[in-house]
Amino acid sequence: MAGFWQQFRPSRRFVAEAVEPGIDASKRGLLAGACACCVAFAAGRPGLALAQGAAPAASPARPVHARLDKAAAAIEEKMIAWRRDIHANPELGFAEVRTSGLVARHLKALGYEVREGVGKTGVVAVLRGGGEGPVIALRADMDALPVAEEVDLPFASKVKAPWGGEEVGVMHACGHDCHVAILMAAAEVLAGMKADLRGTIKLLFQPAEEGAPNGAPGGASAMVADGAMADPKPDMVFGLHVTSAMPVGVVGYRSGPLMAGSDTFRVRVTGRQTHGAVPWAGVDPIVIGATIVSTLQTIVSRETNIFTDPAVLTVGVFKGGVRQNIVPDSAEMMGTLRTYNPEQREAIKRRVSEIAESTAAGMRGKAEVTWSANGYPPLINNAELTRLSAPTLGRVTGGKAVEIPRVSASEDFPFFAQVASGFFYFVGVSAPDVPPGQAAPNHSPRFRVDERGLIVGLRATLHLVADQMKLDA
Repeated sequence: MAGFWQQFRPSRRFVAEAVEPGIDASKRGLLAGACACCVAFAAGRPGLALAQGAAPAASPARPVHARLDKAAAAIEEKMIAWRRDIHANPELGFAEVRTSGLVARHLKALGYEVREGVGKTGVVAVLRGGGEGPVIALRADMDALPVAEEVDLPFASKVKAPWGGEEVGVMHACGHDCHVAILMAAAEVLAGMKADLRGTIKLLFQPAEEGAPNGAPGGASAMVADGAMADPKPDMVFGLHVTSAMPVGVVGYRSGPLMAGSDTFRVRVTGRQTHGAVPWAGVDPIVIGATIVSTLQTIVSRETNIFTDPAVLTVGVFKGGVRQNIVPDSAEMMGTLRTYNPEQREAIKRRVSEIAESTAAGMRGKAEVTWSANGYPPLINNAELTRLSAPTLGRVTGGKAVEIPRVSASEDFPFFAQVASGFFYFVGVSAPDVPPGQAAPNHSPRFRVDERGLIVGLRATLHLVADQMKLDA
């Protein structure tokens, strides 16, 4: 995933009553600077205004919110320490042994029912409250990226690990260390008010959001297949993502399609080898492949209503031949598909196969299309849950919750949201003094987090739980 919003210019705001956490910023020991993390955004360009529309009124503050904010302030220092420890000890997908062990020990000490090894290295924990109510799932992804850190920090990663057949640097260049620390802090606060909870909390600490090194399905689908969303089945699931596309204090959300589905395809074209001087004696797979690449572009430009549902179909790899005067037996292409609804996704996948196979057949060759097993469906926020959650975010941010454009990068949170109503949102962690578009993007080796953004994510998590459980004291 690559590319981020180059500029953040909120155009849709809540007028909200802020609940001040009462924290002296000078005592936080915070790390200032530009930030970039997690999912790579590709949702805008300089000067792009965000979606317009009337914002619903933020829900009023209740005594429980002040109580939660006080608890969040009290645990902020521990949360930042957890984040820095995890940042200094990153682990790649399905290798999060140290991280999951840290999480499991913490949750067991708090009294959660803990299940380890879910989806290989995932952790699922359950906390049953003192009253009846919904089962609310909260998700945090744990894996890092094969990126060598270039930020001068006392807790910068020096870890190396094998990836793709070579030894590479490993770094939390996507902000998952922030996500884990936020959810660990939320777990402790919620455990401290277990008797007052009206419902059940289910925590999902997920491996391999960035995918597995061998192209296998990622962590969310592996956890779901391993029963993470059962016994008890959540009524709703929340996820957040830190981003350098927004400054600290700002939260972004969107109802309906928020992030694109992502699929990888491979087209292998078979022809018949011949000398380049006599191409009529063979079947040229390079010419067939070039025709397929050109024709595939018509799926979006001529067959897709991009006004209602944008789509992207890109061929990024084309390989064929070893010598300039030899027509090879075969050629191979690889590409990516980004879509925003399941029907569109399946329709375009079908058309890729139809066009490749029929084009090759019409040119006396053969084409075989395969799709990677680790594709991600579109991330679609549940409309009703978004309607209920947006006023909460407005209250937490003091009116700085904004509706954002669709993001063309991808996330595997949808596998959880296919089982229960889902709501996913973004938390700004770029330092306020960094000019728009200048913060290093997520997945960059120069990724840096302004840690003042973590408490915003923590408070949002706690307030969402309180509001969905209708807590009032």
